[in-house]
Amino acid sequence: MAATGEGGQAGGVAERLRNQYGVDRVTLAVVAVVAGAFAARFYRLGARTAHFDEGRVAYWTLDYAASGNFRYRPIVHGPFLQHANEVVFGVLGPTDFAMRAVVAAVTALFPLSALLLRERLRGVEVVALAGFWAFTPVVLYYSRFMRGDPLVAAFTVAAFALFVRAVDTGRRRYFYAGVGFVALGFTVKENALLYLLCWAGGVALLLDHRLFRAAGRGEDWTAVVRAHGRRALGVSRRHADAALFGALGFLAVVAVFYTPRGETAVGPGLGAALADPTLLPAVLREATVGSAEALWGTWVGGTHQRHPYLPYLGHFLETLRAGAAAVCLLAVVGFVADRYRPDGPSDLVSIAFYWGVASVLGYPIATDIKAPWATVHAVVPLAIPAAVGLGLFVRWGREAVADGDRVSAGLAALVVLIVAAQVALAGAGSVYLTDHGEDNGLVQYAQPAPGVQPVMRQLGTAVPAHEGTDVVLYGDHFVDAPGATGPRRPACAAWQQVLPLPWYFERANATATCVDSTRTLSRTVERERPLMVVARAGDLPSPPAALSGYERRTHLLRDRDTRTHFFVREDVANATAGG
Repeated sequence: MAATGEGGQAGGVAERLRNQYGVDRVTLAVVAVVAGAFAARFYRLGARTAHFDEGRVAYWTLDYAASGNFRYRPIVHGPFLQHANEVVFGVLGPTDFAMRAVVAAVTALFPLSALLLRERLRGVEVVALAGFWAFTPVVLYYSRFMRGDPLVAAFTVAAFALFVRAVDTGRRRYFYAGVGFVALGFTVKENALLYLLCWAGGVALLLDHRLFRAAGRGEDWTAVVRAHGRRALGVSRRHADAALFGALGFLAVVAVFYTPRGETAVGPGLGAALADPTLLPAVLREATVGSAEALWGTWVGGTHQRHPYLPYLGHFLETLRAGAAAVCLLAVVGFVADRYRPDGPSDLVSIAFYWGVASVLGYPIATDIKAPWATVHAVVPLAIPAAVGLGLFVRWGREAVADGDRVSAGLAALVVLIVAAQVALAGAGSVYLTDHGEDNGLVQYAQPAPGVQPVMRQLGTAVPAHEGTDVVLYGDHFVDAPGATGPRRPACAAWQQVLPLPWYFERANATATCVDSTRTLSRTVERERPLMVVARAGDLPSPPAALSGYERRTHLLRDRDTRTHFFVREDVANATAGG
């Protein structure tokens, strides 16, 4: 009786929400998914040591916050995270949690985009799609990571859903919102352009669908092409003003983010242009044309993509197996089931599947390193046919229950249970339990071991009360030019080897120096009594006597190599041991 009453009460609440606010069960289910997505992303968000790339972008964000100077660096990708985190750091402080908060929040809200596709998908498919976008392991892992790729995926796929909604409803507000999200995608990372190319290719294949069906009906394919051309031309004429306003809005968003700030190597920034409008044309040109030229020189005309294809494809597929197996298998099921529907394939499912497959084949060419996060760009479109595939098993189960077919119902329920278990177990194991380790297929090579973060925390605690040099970097691996000066701190360090440590040094306001011989190291330690000495294990197998008052902590600075000694002064180690 109690259970029946509770169920009736819950049903009554749902009924009232639907009648008064238009909120139905599907919307409630998607909102519940979003709530779970927030919990999954923000749980121990700051616990993992900063990755190489996280440390690099976070360092330049601190530099921007301190100097007020910013200009687009293609190697660091788009400026969105630097601008957003400059604000977040001002509110929350520069921490590992704070630097990941924007990505976590945006990707947690992203599953709401599934509701925009409800004219094309069944209710259970909408909820399944939101669940895949929220909890697919590789998406969840990199949603807890300060990386532009999950943001590009969230912004541009949301834009795609908005464009579909605009077509379904004829309302321009969805089109304008979609343009805004595409522009945000371009402010995050340059590969937003690949999304537009995938959409264009998908549309071309949809036209081929129509031509194929026309040929099957005995129609002249050229007449079909002309009919679609006339329809497209008519739509373009009717909405030319919307296209113009959309283009202007796109350029405005891009210009605001890419415009230099302060005084940079390319000239004055936005503040100077607002004070002196005669500078505005040059500043805007730098934000648009200058940024495009820099992008081309680095990522298109550069050498970053000159690598063998098959090893990169193999790594991409292995990451999909480890972090998105359920989505990939169900995407094939959903695509095939949709392909052979009596009334023909769905445009949405077809274009999403083609888009996902093109991403699987294309990103091993586009990436400059073996990057597990690149698989996110294939998973998010493949989630659409995967949701259709999962929905198919759910419908079979419901029909079997209605027909009293226990065997079929049990098999359908088993498939759904296996999918849920695979996503949950792979997510728990890869995202939370083993977020570092060679056996985790989602971890990128430049991820330091968990023990590095507590050592850096000890440094940050001790720096305010210490005068003089706080950190000494030792050895050929970490030291580039002792005594060098430059815009990066420490300028003497081998930047590509020492990251992400400069992020931790900078946020602690620690001063660092470099030495390249044991004799100089001993003199520096005896004279300065730094809080910490950092050296690769192979460069300092036998610590000098000057380090006798230091505790040695040894951790991997990369996922599977670069054993590094952190010599922490004993009083510092003892004072922070409790923390």
